Amino acid sequence: MNTHLSRRQLLANASSGFGMAALAGLMQAESPVNRAKRFAPKARSVIFCYMSGGVSHLDSFDPKPLLEKYAGQPMPVEVQKTQFNNNGTVQPAHWEFRQRGQSGTPVSELFPHMATVADELCVIRSMTAKFSEHAQGNFFMHSGFPFLGYPSAGAWASYGLGTESRDLPGYIVLQSGGATVPHGGVGVFSNGFLPAQHQASIVQADVDEAVRNIRAHQPRDIQRKQLDFIGAMDRRFVSTTQHDMHVEAAISNYEMAWRMQSAVPELCDISGETAATKQLYGMDGPDSPRTAYAHQCLLARRLVERGVRFVELSCLPQTLGGGQAANPWDQHGEIKKGHGNMAHQVDQPIAALVKDLKSRGLLDSTLVIWAGEFGRTPFAQGTDGRDHNPYGFTIWMAGGGVKPGHIYGGTDDLGYHAIENPCSVHDMWATVLHLMGIDHEQLTYRFSGRDLRLTDVHGNVLRDVIA
Repeated sequence: MNTHLSRRQLLANASSGFGMAALAGLMQAESPVNRAKRFAPKARSVIFCYMSGGVSHLDSFDPKPLLEKYAGQPMPVEVQKTQFNNNGTVQPAHWEFRQRGQSGTPVSELFPHMATVADELCVIRSMTAKFSEHAQGNFFMHSGFPFLGYPSAGAWASYGLGTESRDLPGYIVLQSGGATVPHGGVGVFSNGFLPAQHQASIVQADVDEAVRNIRAHQPRDIQRKQLDFIGAMDRRFVSTTQHDMHVEAAISNYEMAWRMQSAVPELCDISGETAATKQLYGMDGPDSPRTAYAHQCLLARRLVERGVRFVELSCLPQTLGGGQAANPWDQHGEIKKGHGNMAHQVDQPIAALVKDLKSRGLLDSTLVIWAGEFGRTPFAQGTDGRDHNPYGFTIWMAGGGVKPGHIYGGTDDLGYHAIENPCSVHDMWATVLHLMGIDHEQLTYRFSGRDLRLTDVHGNVLRDVIA
């Protein structure tokens, strides 16, 4: 937040592309009153580990022995159109599956560290999406709609519940290393038509200035006098607007930025974390992508400790076989190499996050979600890749009131289509809101004459995954 700039400069920055995503989320006023039915929540916060690009469920959490039988042969069932229509023969998993933990949840060797927390995972094998293109898929997974202009789930959580932190916004997206926004741009994290304070703040986990211009360039007493002067003018102005909530949100922007000048550097200072904790997350080795992603996971724990409502993590691109920066899990060729690189980046840090939350008594109140925008096909793209598959794929949740060591739903014997308890993105977010103590059908916002919501006119709570 450019707290040392003039009011005119601040507003100009906030209205520009990246600046809006990074700055508007800082405008954390109290959420407007909404009429959503509230009940006792199981989850206080959400950590969304977003695997942009689409992880192969067939190589990770959904074993399909029949693929071995048909390996190298044409698909024995009708094949839907794919993104590139360069469809090859049946391709078995590249990693061996084993039953893990007391629950016996199958996890492949692609994720050896996540396998150690298998008893905490609620694996949903029957997720479906409606879109097989990255930008539409990213918007759909985040907002329930396939295009720009609708609030993301994090914005809805902030709007519905506010933040428990006085010094940090309710919705934060973490980046590190070479991580960038998914296809679709910063609009994926948008507040849409909700008041601007509910948009995500993007925090760079591993740089000196985690938020641009977060460090004061003037003495605090001078800043305080400037803010008081601007606040007095703004309060006179807002009285002429019938207390328009967007204007009030802009006013609170300055005060939040003032507090964040202390809160953000303190958040990002991990010097007080023990060597054992850093080693647990994988921050003690020379592997820079893993270290950078581990930094995000550690900060995610620190953020929920401080009462932030919704935290999203961002994968880094890999230079070798890891796909493009915006969708690093997208391996249309050399999937074994690409998925292997990406799994090495995120596997240990995510498993450590689950373990660390549990050891600190935070897992029960924190819902960890692991998901991409779709899965991959059971047949090859070309010779050694996999194309996009929205018809049936896997996500998992942990903590926050879901059943641990549980498997829900399933795909067919080839892992192509969800056939057992198929569920949708709308069902997923309906369940998340329910776990956070909100009726998804009543969390609405009137826009253009219609009461809109995260789940549109869809969504059923997946009660069988709730503990």
